[in-house]
Amino acid sequence: MNYLIDTHILIWFIEGNNKLSLQAQALITNPANDIYISQASLWEMTIKISIGKLSLSISLSDLELFLSSNQFKILETKFSHYKILQYLPFHHQDPFDRLIIAQAKAEDYTIITNDERFKLYDVKLA
Repeated sequence: MNYLIDTHILIWFIEGNNKLSLQAQALITNPANDIYISQASLWEMTIKISIGKLSLSISLSDLELFLSSNQFKILETKFSHYKILQYLPFHHQDPFDRLIIAQAKAEDYTIITNDERFKLYDVKLA
């Protein structure tokens, strides 16, 4: 199954944070699942690190190796994502989350998130 993980889920996974549910951990670590990270998440994390709003236990330089060693795939943005994004209702104001939602809709992926606002969209959630 194909899953797209929200930025906070990725951060919790990296940090081993106990906010990450056992169900989410099981989905992410199950080798039968393909786990995708949006470029939007990487962009958001980089911005927050650069302005001091986020610090990780690994360096940004090591993040690529971490993602690769955990078999995560990077989901690049496509025009099909932007076509959905332009008509997405503004239930959620965060531009990074809105792109993640549009990507999941376009690719028919299930999003792993704890963000309640994602439920306002016609998108599969785990």
